Amino acid sequence: MEGHPRKNSSSVTTFVFVPLPVRCELQMLISCAFLLIYTFTLIGNYLIIVVTVANPTLHTPMYFFLWILSILDICYSSVTIPKILLNLLTEDRSISFLGCAAQMFFLLSLGAAECVLLAVMAYDRYMAILLSGTLVGLVETVWVFSLPFCGSNKIDYFFCDIPPLLNLSCTDTSMFEIQLLTASVLVILTPFILILVSYSLIISSILAMTSHEGKWKTFSTCSSHITVVILYYGISSLIYIKPQSIFSKGFT
Repeated sequence: MEGHPRKNSSSVTTFVFVPLPVRCELQMLISCAFLLIYTFTLIGNYLIIVVTVANPTLHTPMYFFLWILSILDICYSSVTIPKILLNLLTEDRSISFLGCAAQMFFLLSLGAAECVLLAVMAYDRYMAILLSGTLVGLVETVWVFSLPFCGSNKIDYFFCDIPPLLNLSCTDTSMFEIQLLTASVLVILTPFILILVSYSLIISSILAMTSHEGKWKTFSTCSSHITVVILYYGISSLIYIKPQSIFSKGFT
């Protein structure tokens, strides 16, 4: 990816999110959809936390990690959606340089932690999950915000993320894209492959069961986790493993 030509010598101190090219009525409808999704996300995850904490029979490793996953999901959604709603409902679509860096750090840290957590739901590795996510988020954020931003400050996206910010840098980002690809493979594809191996063994065990009722009950228990895994890792792979084709200038 070629770096953008340097337009002037001043550094960017504030970023501005580009508004959606839609009418006010449709923008209000989109805002309501975001608010509804955010509300259901909070309510659903809070209910999971309350039920797992209040019921002693659910104090098992599996439900402990489900409780942690709910907390991560609440925090992950809260990093971006409130600011998205503010951008959609008001004229102030700006975010400070440090604010953008903070948003990206928490977004990447929580996202990486969820990637690891989904892969090790059956093991007691709580601190390793949080530390690995924080380390990934910190390294990637420092890398991105060490790049010079001296041209346009308009982010053509809903929130501060790596691919759209790379498009704003006024230097060659090809080396950083290689680093991003390497980190994405380690954080996204490695856990995903481990999950696929794990579920291939689980499915072979299910097929070996003689009871049809037992097969159905076991498969229905695993299917929801498989669905979440495919959606989460699939979208993450599209964004971070091949960002240039998704966020190239003029795409959005």
